[in-house]
Amino acid sequence: MFFVASRNAQAGGQSNNRSRSFYQKTPKGDVLDKKKPVTALRAGEDRAIFLGLGMILSSVAMYFVLGITILRSYSDSAWTEEGICVVVNSSITADMNCSYSCGSDCWRASKYPCLQVYVSVNETGRVGRLSHNEETQDSNSECLYVPKCQKDSWLMHAMVMNISERLQVHQQVPCYYDPDDQQQDVVLLTRIYGHSAVFHSLFWPSCMLTGGALIILMVKLTQYLSTLSEEIVKFKR
Repeated sequence: MFFVASRNAQAGGQSNNRSRSFYQKTPKGDVLDKKKPVTALRAGEDRAIFLGLGMILSSVAMYFVLGITILRSYSDSAWTEEGICVVVNSSITADMNCSYSCGSDCWRASKYPCLQVYVSVNETGRVGRLSHNEETQDSNSECLYVPKCQKDSWLMHAMVMNISERLQVHQQVPCYYDPDDQQQDVVLLTRIYGHSAVFHSLFWPSCMLTGGALIILMVKLTQYLSTLSEEIVKFKR
């Protein structure tokens, strides 16, 4: 009986020790389980902040690229005023020479007709030479349109004649002129970068910048509200 009682006492002691060790280990496990969501939440907040900063930096880089390309060309253009031009005279003056690539270090000559058009601007009443856009004015100021040089000269001739026929049908066309009379003898049919092109080029970088700033603002606001709620809970205790 003594041995049985001692064995029962030892078994009871071991069970009490196990229960004590269980109750001692349980709070530590709860603390670890609580730390896991907090750590995951902080990692998610850090990723969101990095995403917002990346969007802001990307938008700044896009603004820089647009500033030295589209915005610079738009601001340097002298033809800023839009008006209505009436065709006064349209004629083929001569054949212009051009060269096209036929392979590596290979260039061949071709020709296209030079269409010269004079128009009268209704808003000012002055007569000027019509040019397609700023690039055409820089490459060949005498011709309305400079087609891409290619082997088939008849195709380029057909393109120019098609433009001439359209101008004969539509005597009045929208155009751009220089209000300061610096380029009074030249009128543009279209602009490479107009108001709509500038707006669309700046719209998406602005959306990206706003989105990145909102992401960072929302993360900071969430962190502030979380800290404030913890302080309120501590104050109530």
